[in-house]
Amino acid sequence: MSNHPLIRIHYKRPPNRTQVFEQTLVHDGEGVKVTLARDMPYEPPMRIEGQVVLELGSDVVWFTFPDHWHDVGRFHRADGTFTGLYANILTPPVLGGTEWHTTDLFLDVWVGLDGTALLLDEDELDEALGREWLDADTASRARDEARRLMEGAAAGTWPPPSVHEWTLERCLHELEAERP
Repeated sequence: MSNHPLIRIHYKRPPNRTQVFEQTLVHDGEGVKVTLARDMPYEPPMRIEGQVVLELGSDVVWFTFPDHWHDVGRFHRADGTFTGLYANILTPPVLGGTEWHTTDLFLDVWVGLDGTALLLDEDELDEALGREWLDADTASRARDEARRLMEGAAAGTWPPPSVHEWTLERCLHELEAERP
């Protein structure tokens, strides 16, 4: 049996959309689960502040933190160039073997190569609240989490060291080491 199972992350987006992402579990630590999503089907490319941060063929190293209200992705272009960190604000994931479940809370935090944090998609959270896809307490919790991440990024205390330690290169090396 492989030390790197395929994880299926059920990602609910209110009001009624669920996507399932398949990623390889690269590291199963107590405080962080590191997965690798290969060859992302992003067409058209995702742009933040005019820069392509994710495109067709990109790889993303994802960090899932049990009991946390966010995850983090190390984004790359198709050629492997690191573009920055993307945090989804979400419900704490329910981790059941190789099937994980979480709900997107609309807000995202982007940390570019210069270390500056940028809050994304406030309008989407406002719309979700206005349409009653989320309750006021959950929306407030999402805003608090995004604010905490942005303050941590500004202070240099977030993201945790594991996000810098588990680079794309390290993940690929870890997977290659298991091959016969």
